[in-house]
Amino acid sequence: MNKTQVLIIAEAGVNHNGDLALAKKLIEVAAAAGADYVKFQTFLAKNLVSAHAKKAKYQIENLGAASEDDTQYSMLKQYELSPSDHATLIAHCKACGIRFLSTAFDLESLDLLRQIDLDLYKIPSGEITNLPYLKELGRLGKPIVLSTGMATLEDIEAAIQVLQAAGADRETITVLHCNTEYPTPMEDVNLRAMQTIQTRLGVAIGYSDHTLGIEVPVAAVALGAVCIEKHFTLDRSMPGPDHAASLEPEELKAMVKAIRNIEKALGHGLKTPSPSEIKNMAIARKSIHLAHDLAQGTLLSEADLVMKRPGDGLSPMELPNVLGKRLKYALAADHKLDLKDLA
Repeated sequence: MNKTQVLIIAEAGVNHNGDLALAKKLIEVAAAAGADYVKFQTFLAKNLVSAHAKKAKYQIENLGAASEDDTQYSMLKQYELSPSDHATLIAHCKACGIRFLSTAFDLESLDLLRQIDLDLYKIPSGEITNLPYLKELGRLGKPIVLSTGMATLEDIEAAIQVLQAAGADRETITVLHCNTEYPTPMEDVNLRAMQTIQTRLGVAIGYSDHTLGIEVPVAAVALGAVCIEKHFTLDRSMPGPDHAASLEPEELKAMVKAIRNIEKALGHGLKTPSPSEIKNMAIARKSIHLAHDLAQGTLLSEADLVMKRPGDGLSPMELPNVLGKRLKYALAADHKLDLKDLA
């Protein structure tokens, strides 16, 4: 991962609704917004869930009338992407100038991504305790982004240890603070936990966001996130489990722009006049001026002096070095004092 610029992952996820044309449009939107990656989800429903696994409450609510029954299997089956679908989407990403990424949710799907040879692998929150999955992914020896929704610090460290033992380099693991509720209530974001992860575990940090709006991921960047992941859609009103908690195209574009601006605004950390403000120093600061007409030889006191703009003369901080000195010449009120005026 490039640590000099925040990595922005536009999460298309399953918001393609099983339609390859819609998936391509999502790629185009992510590229136009300026995201670094557009991310999909790679899974086989038969490997991901049992036939009896129930949908989450948010999935039922977001699917509404489109929900055929209450099982995850029936929902997920329609969102599967075949190997040929992956090839099509990767080619479209290349044509649009954006990198392809996908999250695998089972070992067979992880093997498909291994064959594709991604430059980055994303572990979803639900797999943080999946020991066989973590071992297999760690063996790939590639940079990893690890989401941590529903996890404790102990869960995160345990997962990292498994990844490392399998061959992953801790230096290339970025841990994303995350809350697995769609949408996440603001009071549950707990953004400071991201910094706790960094301090306690000594890893690069980021944030995977499921709140409504863009302010929380932007704030995460200001707090040190080096990676941001955010769901997006073409239209929040579309049927599907994740559309309602996703950004629409113009919002995604606004988020990317805000993050890039915050990156610039964070700066180098040194407190020094910036190139843009140096020209204003003389205008905004003050110099020592004479308060009234003074005769030659006057012994200067505070009553004889006034601090006025511009600030291109003697600084008021030089006042102790001026008081008690005599004037070489008679000078008029408002004269900007100079050391050559002093005896």
